[in-house]
Amino acid sequence: MNSTQSVVTRSSESILATNKVLKNTYMLLAVTLLFSAVTAWVSMQFMPSRGMSLVASIVAIGLIWFVLPKTANSSAGIGIVFAVTGLLGFSLGPMLSYYLQMTNGAQMVMTALGGTGAIFLALSAYVLNTKKDFTFMGGFLMTGMIVIIGAALLNIFLSIPALSLAISGAVIMIMSGFILYDTSRIIRGGETNYIMATVGLYLSLYNIFTSLLHILGIFGDD
Repeated sequence: MNSTQSVVTRSSESILATNKVLKNTYMLLAVTLLFSAVTAWVSMQFMPSRGMSLVASIVAIGLIWFVLPKTANSSAGIGIVFAVTGLLGFSLGPMLSYYLQMTNGAQMVMTALGGTGAIFLALSAYVLNTKKDFTFMGGFLMTGMIVIIGAALLNIFLSIPALSLAISGAVIMIMSGFILYDTSRIIRGGETNYIMATVGLYLSLYNIFTSLLHILGIFGDD
């Protein structure tokens, strides 16, 4: 009897811990997305060069790789998350300014934002409601990312519009897979650190948004 009660207690504690991670992740994600939007707006006002935008992205990646893992279990990790999302938001300034100058540019940006939100809400709701396990996708998604990065580097020299369009479409598919994967890991207890979970979901949303915007820009360009 005591053994059964112990198992039930541990299960209840596990569910509560998982719900806490999920709640904290979504709260921090919402705040950092708003902060990222603010830094993107600031960037559009100052009109930094594309080189400065690239530097901001590189610094953000450096923080994710080398600093975040060391601070994710402390309050300092929250500051790093805001630094990362702020820098990535700032790096969007030149891109947003470019698209907003196009015909129906504002509509394209809003459509990309709406599409990104719809994809996130639909995929997250699906995982939360069905409780399906998507953690098996990890290896496939990482392989897909390597292929996409290789194709993107190759297209820097080839500059093939069709390949660029295919890469953007593939990025949306892979990042959608990462949303399924990351959300599944959270609800199954595979990810217990809401700071790391937030950064993972933010990067997926960031890449989906920029890829959607790229696709809409191609089809909307006269």
